[in-house]
Amino acid sequence: MNRGVTLTKRFPICLQCRSTNTYYSKGNTLLLRRTTISYAKRQHSTTITFPSRLLQTPALICSIPIIKTHPISNQFQPKTITAKKQHNTPSEIEAAIEKPPQTKLEKLLHNLLRIFNEWLLEPLLTFRRFIHIVFIFAPVILATPITLVGSRVKEEQDERIGTLWWFDLIAVQMERAGPTFIKLAQWIASRTDLFPLALCTRLSKLHSRVDPHPFSHTRKVLYEAFNQDLHEIFSELDEKPLGVGAIAQVYKAKVRPHILVRYMRDQFMVEDNIITPDCVQTLDVDGETPINIHTSVAIKVLHPKARQIVHRDLKIMEFFAKALTLIPTMHWLSLPDEVHVFGEMMRDQLDLRVEAQHLERFNNLFANTMDVEFPKPVMAFTTKDMLIEEYENGIPLNAFLGQAEYVKQCNDDDITEVYDHKIANIGLNAFLHMLIFFNFVHADLHPGNIMIKFYKPKAHHPFQKAWSKAMGRYLKDDGEVAVERILAVSDNPVEMHKELLALKEEGYSPRLVFIDVGLVNELNDVNRRNFLDLFQSIAEFDGYRAGELMVERCRTPELVIDPDIFASKMQNLILGLKQNTFNLGAVRIGNLLHNAMNMVRAHHVKLEGDFINVVVSIMLLEGIGRQLNPDLDLFKSALPVLRDYSIKNHGQATIDVVKDVQMHGSAPHWLKVWIFLELRNLFVRNERENEWLQMCDFLCFNN
Repeated sequence: MNRGVTLTKRFPICLQCRSTNTYYSKGNTLLLRRTTISYAKRQHSTTITFPSRLLQTPALICSIPIIKTHPISNQFQPKTITAKKQHNTPSEIEAAIEKPPQTKLEKLLHNLLRIFNEWLLEPLLTFRRFIHIVFIFAPVILATPITLVGSRVKEEQDERIGTLWWFDLIAVQMERAGPTFIKLAQWIASRTDLFPLALCTRLSKLHSRVDPHPFSHTRKVLYEAFNQDLHEIFSELDEKPLGVGAIAQVYKAKVRPHILVRYMRDQFMVEDNIITPDCVQTLDVDGETPINIHTSVAIKVLHPKARQIVHRDLKIMEFFAKALTLIPTMHWLSLPDEVHVFGEMMRDQLDLRVEAQHLERFNNLFANTMDVEFPKPVMAFTTKDMLIEEYENGIPLNAFLGQAEYVKQCNDDDITEVYDHKIANIGLNAFLHMLIFFNFVHADLHPGNIMIKFYKPKAHHPFQKAWSKAMGRYLKDDGEVAVERILAVSDNPVEMHKELLALKEEGYSPRLVFIDVGLVNELNDVNRRNFLDLFQSIAEFDGYRAGELMVERCRTPELVIDPDIFASKMQNLILGLKQNTFNLGAVRIGNLLHNAMNMVRAHHVKLEGDFINVVVSIMLLEGIGRQLNPDLDLFKSALPVLRDYSIKNHGQATIDVVKDVQMHGSAPHWLKVWIFLELRNLFVRNERENEWLQMCDFLCFNN
């Protein structure tokens, strides 16, 4: 037996007694033991030996694998508790279940069941759902003539009053149709290049008002995934969901420390100088080294039959899309293709393993960034129907947007923003890295998917950590405590402002946490080349060429209305940008992109969905950033990112520039943007606007 500290407690014990016992040693060290042990039917002493290194931390709470002996009587021989059999992980269990049938009989039964399901049961259930959808949307179809009634409303893009009423009816019926159609409405709201802005505005306000499924379903999913009792995996599991979405709901739980150490040690291990409320100290896999590990996780579970319901709804949408395409004026929309794109998006969201892969990739991409964070997934515990990830305790971004509005309304020089500008810059910088560096962009960047946490930079600086250790002081990062301080006063703008000032004085810095990454944008080689060529034309302020490229590379160039006029309008739009490049802080890029989308829709220029999603993300993010910092300059924020990109991989990007110049006869888009922004930055500092505009004319020659 290893040497250690011996603690003794007398207690009556019966056979197979599961107990939680508390022991005390010198220095008021508190130890919590949870075990299940067999004992003789008698009262005796139990001696438990812990490694000495584990008892160096006062007030320690831990779950410890221990060795038990019974030295009081010779008739009781020393006894070692053997470890339980290691169970397969949920991902391994799922992989075993999904194995194809092996024997001929299994294959026959599998094929018969598949034929019955695909050719009899599913068609009947889909037809029943189709009838239900027809009854819901019949009023929308019958009310179509009302779109011709009423005067035009200037504030609503000159739409008629009857049309606006019809748009409201569509939104109401979409909500009644269920989760799939709510998701469809939210997707339509992002496609301002295809649908009127007034309709998109109304559909964007729809939320998934779905009743939570019963906890019995969640318990069933978890039990089938782990194939063992839940109390063996989780020490706590809240039955009330944290949030309910259209296709899944989320719970908070705490995983037992020995499970964490075995399967997710590296993801959940916490440094000694970081303090979190759920931090537990336990023994490492070697059974001797104490480590800190935090135990809180978020569990996302799909709604029952969500996959089948969405599958039926997509079939119904395909039918309506093909029917609407028969109308001549609707042909340019290519609705069947759009339903296909929407269907792929929904299928990705119905497989929670995809979201786990996205989280893992984002964590790798931002591994060296202190001010951006993504929840860490537990890949071994993730299946199609269940995702387990690190629980993030943060402050909703909406709290800071409300605080920014409070500061603005005060109109008092003594009440100024605290972290607003920094949060806006961190968010924009993260997005630009996703777009320029990684070509992997979070596609659902609304305030509900962004949270704020705090950390102390000094506690993570290598020199300051070493110096404080040498001086006998330990720098602690208690950012979780700072979060709780803000959450406690988030409903009171005055107190929240005071608390934010206090945090700033204490040396805290904000950190953005991005969640719900089921949807991402990743341009393929062709779309990325098209996007970069278009960006290059805009960087050269050659709006006419940008318009021509948009027409040439759209899906249906033969259906574009007046392509020359469209290119001329793009030229006028870009010239307006050129005249304001000296003061881009006053230019709302979101408004510029919105005007471009209006022109795209008016001239039937059918662009790729990935490109539109990137544009929408820019518009959303700039809108959020402007609320926090009205002087936000998108191009100025892009400058340091472009500088970093130019020297990444020891200048490999610059070498690629030379190759591009040799192959194509011109520098690529990002280098020209970099040159323009560097020159603009130089002239801005010296207040030489006229010279800047002359330099634009000189550099923006056609190649």
